[in-house]
Amino acid sequence: MNGAILSILMLAGILLTGGGLYAIISKGDRKRGALMIVAGLVMFANVMIAAIPLD
Repeated sequence: MNGAILSILMLAGILLTGGGLYAIISKGDRKRGALMIVAGLVMFANVMIAAIPLD
């Protein structure tokens, strides 16, 4: 179950980052695009923290 949650978080992070780039480049909405990119990077950081082995 843990692997599925991490996979979903990775997909959501990719989609948020891509959507943020799309919002900045094509729509010209810099504020919303930057917030989406930051949210995607936070998701990537959460996955990295959760994937660290605790041995």
